[in-house]
Amino acid sequence: NFTVIMKTALFVVCMLLVSSVYSHTKEEWKSRSIYQVLTDRFARTDGGVESCKNLGNYCGGTYKGLINNLDYIQNMGFDAIWVTPIVKNLPGGYHGYWATDLYSLNENFGTEQDFKDLVTALHNRGMWIMVDVVANHMGPVGQDYSGINPFNQPEHYHDYCIINDSDFANDQWRVENCRLADLPDLKQENDFVKNTLLSWISDLVLRYNIDGLRIDTIPEVPKWFWSSFQQSAGVYCVGEVFDGRIDYVADYQNHVDALLNYPLRFTMIDVWKSGRSFYDLRQRLNDNKNYFKDVNALGVFVDNHDNARFLYQNTNQNGFKSALLFALFTEGIPITYYGSEQGYGGGNDPNNREQLWTNMDSSHPIYQMIKTANGIRKSHEVWKYPQVERYVDNNFYAFSRGNVLIALTNTDGNIQRTVTYLPFNEGDYVCNILGDSDCATINQGKLNVDLSGYKAKIYVKFNSLPKAETE
Repeated sequence: NFTVIMKTALFVVCMLLVSSVYSHTKEEWKSRSIYQVLTDRFARTDGGVESCKNLGNYCGGTYKGLINNLDYIQNMGFDAIWVTPIVKNLPGGYHGYWATDLYSLNENFGTEQDFKDLVTALHNRGMWIMVDVVANHMGPVGQDYSGINPFNQPEHYHDYCIINDSDFANDQWRVENCRLADLPDLKQENDFVKNTLLSWISDLVLRYNIDGLRIDTIPEVPKWFWSSFQQSAGVYCVGEVFDGRIDYVADYQNHVDALLNYPLRFTMIDVWKSGRSFYDLRQRLNDNKNYFKDVNALGVFVDNHDNARFLYQNTNQNGFKSALLFALFTEGIPITYYGSEQGYGGGNDPNNREQLWTNMDSSHPIYQMIKTANGIRKSHEVWKYPQVERYVDNNFYAFSRGNVLIALTNTDGNIQRTVTYLPFNEGDYVCNILGDSDCATINQGKLNVDLSGYKAKIYVKFNSLPKAETE
C-alpha cells in the first residue's frame, strides 16, 4: 500500500510539474499571435482536397490533418492556435458546441492520442494550444438528459424557457436562466453542476497540457461562476461576450482574464467596410482604456466562426487587409480566423466555416502580408509598448507600438499626409515593410506618407529589419 501511495503521489507531482510548464498566464499570452481553426475544416488525415458537400455537418478535418500542416500556420508567423471544443458531441456537432460527454473526446477529429500528439507537436515548435470550452449548456437533447454525461438529471438544468433576442438588452435573468437556441441550460447554482464543471476544467487543462482557453457563451452564465472557473482553469482564459455594449462586455473582465473585443470589432467593420471616420476608431480606443481593466489582454479579431466574414458580399480586399493589420498591431492579443489569409468571404454560419484544404496557398498576397506583419510584431516585441496615436483624420490613421509605425486609410482616394509626431529620430532611415524600396530619411522631423489607392504601410528603422529583408 505504501508503494502504491508513493507512486500515486509521484505521478501527481509529475503532472503538476508538466502543467506548470505548459499552462500559461495572461501576461505570457500577450506576446502571442493566435490562429483560429475549426478542426473539422482545416485539413484531413488523408490529405484529400475534395470540397465539402454539406457545411452543416462533418467535413473530415482531423487532429492528424492539423499536425501534418502546422508548417502552413507557423510559417505565417503564428505561435498559437485555437481549436474547436474537443469533447464528445451529438451527431452533426462538427463545431463542438453540442456536448454529450465531458469525459470523452470527439472521435470525428481523431483519437485521444491524436489530440495529445497535436499538443506535443505544437509544444515542440514553441507554439501553444488554446481549447474552446463550454460551461453554459449541453447538446440539444430536448428534456431527455439520460444520454448526457455527467449531467443526466433534470435538476442539473434550469427550468425550460428560451432566450428571446430582446432579452439580451432587457432581461439578464432570462439570458442566464433560459436556453440559448434551445440548448439545455446548465444550472450552476446546483452544487453538483458547479463543482463538477470546476473539477472538469482543472483536470482537462492538466491532462492535456493545455496552454489557454476560449470560453463560449459568457453572459449566459452568472458572473460569480466565472470567477471560480477562471481560478480552477489556472490558465489564460478569453471569453465570448457577443455584444457591442462596451460597459456590458468590460464588466466581465472582473471575472475572467479577458474577453473577445466585440465592441472594437464592430467599429473596425464600420471603418473599413462602411467607410466610417477614423475619429470613430479613436473614440472606441479611448473607451477601451476607460472601461476595460486590461486592454492588452483582450482578443482582437476581424472575423470568426459566428459572424459573416468581412469579405461577404464585399470585394474590398484592401479594406480587409487594413483591418487585419490593425488587429495584428493594436493593443490586445490578435486572433486571425483561418481562411482570412486566402481571402475567404463566406456568409452567416455555416457558410463562414469553409474547408481550407482546397485553398492552402502560401503564396497568396494576404498570407504573405500576415507573415510579414507577424514577423515584425514579434521581432519588435510590440506588445511591450503602448499604442500611441500619431495622426488622425477622417481617412487617415497612424499609430505606433515602440519603434513600429502603422499607417492606414479607409478609402481608395488620394491620401497623402505629412506625419510630424513620430517614434523615430531625426536622420533615421525608415522603410515600409509592405512595399519594395519604399524608404525615407526622417528630415526636419517629418515623414511623408502616401496611402493613395488604399495602401497600408508599416514603417520600421532599416537597421532593425531582419537580415533577409535588408539584403
